[in-house]
Amino acid sequence: MTDVSVPQQEQSSSREPRCRLGRRLKWRPTSSAHLAAAETRVLQHVKSKVERFYIPISNNRRVWTLKVDSPNPEALPIVLIHGFGAGVGFWLLNIDALAKHRAVYAFDVLGFGQSSRPKFGTDADAVEETFVNSIEEWREGVGLEKFILLGHSFGGFLASSYSIKHPDRVKHLILADPWGFPERTEEAAEEQRARIPVWMRAIGSILLRFNPLSPFRAAGPWGPKLVRRARPDLQAKFVDAFEDFTVIDYLYHCNAQPPSAEVAFSHLQIPYGFARNAMLPRMTQLREDVPITFIFGGDSWMDSRPGKQTKVLREESYVDVM
Repeated sequence: MTDVSVPQQEQSSSREPRCRLGRRLKWRPTSSAHLAAAETRVLQHVKSKVERFYIPISNNRRVWTLKVDSPNPEALPIVLIHGFGAGVGFWLLNIDALAKHRAVYAFDVLGFGQSSRPKFGTDADAVEETFVNSIEEWREGVGLEKFILLGHSFGGFLASSYSIKHPDRVKHLILADPWGFPERTEEAAEEQRARIPVWMRAIGSILLRFNPLSPFRAAGPWGPKLVRRARPDLQAKFVDAFEDFTVIDYLYHCNAQPPSAEVAFSHLQIPYGFARNAMLPRMTQLREDVPITFIFGGDSWMDSRPGKQTKVLREESYVDVM
């Protein structure tokens, strides 16, 4: 069951014909309202009572938030940080299981999904700091003192950076297929390129010249079909929840909005898929008493070796690799 608190857009009935004409003539078949509706459809799969709302942060920005209360109020909550180009809806297969044991919080990373889409700087350190500061401001706004922090892919990179800066807040750091850990060498670059899915390699040289998600926008009315053809793997992952294109269409609306975090991400990465400031050597900066669990999927194209390497670097700390 979903208990949703979604801002409604007021619309004058006298303007309805004009709005309909505008929708027909609009090049990209998306809007913030389309995205909100797509997220609601995705979250219909969740049985738990879900609350959704904005948390205001500095500079008139807002972070879109999902919350599920727990039957066990004494248990530490878990905070989920999604990956590149995603949003809170992509946790649809995990929310119910997690909520059986503890409160669940998730948010759209600044610049993605329904969160504010500001213009970031171009310096990698400044971009990373903006992301991390937004997470801390979000934490203050929600009122969490301590929690388990789980980050997936790019969210794992951000979760690690946040934990280094704010270790007092993190009871346990969980990294699922985290991006941005290994340092780039020629050998590592060639290995990474071989792991990247064929569909990503095929367009990789083109995307490096543009915003990574620009093809979804440039395709205009053909954008949704482009996403469906480009990501059959994603369709397969969520087939138990939806046999149609519900999840794929949510992905489209997440990424057809005005560019923001994707531009910021381009300043954090170097080809092919490496972080400009790799996270692995920085894990020694994480306070020793913060435990880490790495989770790598069987079909992941992320390099799993940094998990074991982190275990070596943090020999006095708890590090588990699954």
